[in-house]
Amino acid sequence: MGEIDEIIKKVSPYYAEKGKPETENKLIYDSATEQLEPVYFFLLDLMGNVGLEDIEKLIDNFTSSPGSGHFAELGQRATIMQQQGQNMLAQVNTILRSVLNIIYDLKEFKIRLQSYDDSKSKDKYKGEAAKLSLKQIWLDKVDMQKGNSSVKAMSFQAGFQTLLDAFLAVKDEKDVDKIDLNDRVKRILKQRIHEFNMWFTESDKELRKRYDMERTYLRSQVNSLKLYSRWAKPYFKAAQQLEMKGGKEPALVKAFNTIILELVLFGKADTGVPDFMDKFVPKRKYYKCVFIEFKFRGIPQRVSQQSHYAFGGRAEVVFRGYALNEDELEKFYEELEKSDVEDVLGLIEGATTESLGYLQEEIELFLKEEEKKENKEKPKDTSNPFLALIGNYNKDSNEKKGKKKDEKKKDGKVRLDDWTEKTHLRPHAALKAKEQAFDLFDIYKKAHGMPSYT
Repeated sequence: MGEIDEIIKKVSPYYAEKGKPETENKLIYDSATEQLEPVYFFLLDLMGNVGLEDIEKLIDNFTSSPGSGHFAELGQRATIMQQQGQNMLAQVNTILRSVLNIIYDLKEFKIRLQSYDDSKSKDKYKGEAAKLSLKQIWLDKVDMQKGNSSVKAMSFQAGFQTLLDAFLAVKDEKDVDKIDLNDRVKRILKQRIHEFNMWFTESDKELRKRYDMERTYLRSQVNSLKLYSRWAKPYFKAAQQLEMKGGKEPALVKAFNTIILELVLFGKADTGVPDFMDKFVPKRKYYKCVFIEFKFRGIPQRVSQQSHYAFGGRAEVVFRGYALNEDELEKFYEELEKSDVEDVLGLIEGATTESLGYLQEEIELFLKEEEKKENKEKPKDTSNPFLALIGNYNKDSNEKKGKKKDEKKKDGKVRLDDWTEKTHLRPHAALKAKEQAFDLFDIYKKAHGMPSYT
């Protein structure tokens, strides 16, 4: 619970100054023969019955002594989960490498196709430059396979010095007759220009087909990557949940049969405004927040002819009450996710989500290429005066306002209480939180006749 207290002090300027919760009540229950589960479930149900909402389990840690049978059995289960997760992760890494290779291929295709597009440009100089670039590719990749009869070989070795320059200068067979060359060079030149023009047309079509096929394959590989990631997460999550919390707990003796459980339940409810301010509309809501911390020290006992354990022992339960506004709660959840308490998928997230994040721009560039063409903005039809009745006239302005509000929320700091919040809303929520935490403590104590220590 110390971690929860520190997070609250970090996100709430009010509790950073105050330094303690509104109330703190403790009760202790010690019975080696009776199970500990009823203590937990009674309070879990009680929180819902008294009006608390969004009840969550924030912390769930356990540690078994190394000499216990419980330690060995859970260790075996954790190993199985880890092995299954590693197998899935190997598939994820294989597909991720495939995605990288496809992206690099698509980039090369895109560069090549840009030359084909530019060769058809209305800009004369741009079109000529692109056509020369493609001719050079044809000379190096296609014509070069003819060996000594290729254009370059004949130009440099066979005495046809003008052949290469003439090939780069003319556009089609008709242009060959317009230049001053001997008939022997013209015959060879017409043949090679004809071959190049055929290659230009066919290679353009084939490259575009290959480009579309590669994009389709990229989409399938990305979907497979997400699928394997989704399959792997449960195994890593289960393995993490079966991990034991380290530490030097004095109750954990290596040779003993002992287990330590740590649980934290959290519930909240909107407190509204004081009765005398019933018509006042607050800028932000205030909540009564109750945290119930359980610390169990038990003796795991295997249930006869079953694979699970029952726990009896000592239960220490602490009830704490806080008054937090909606901004502080939002920040609280953000900080909680950053902490080790909820960091259960760091490995798999790093292998998939983060890796995809780095490649997201490239992936979207290819996968959404057609969507961008189809979803070009069309001029809005403002000729219908009844559009204003459904709010169409101010849709853009509302979207801009929403963006501005979101930007204000991203400043990273919780706004301090104003005068009304400090003098009325916060004290009202604090009183409700104090009463709620004490009521839970008192109801349980009276229902079970347990001794209490505050």
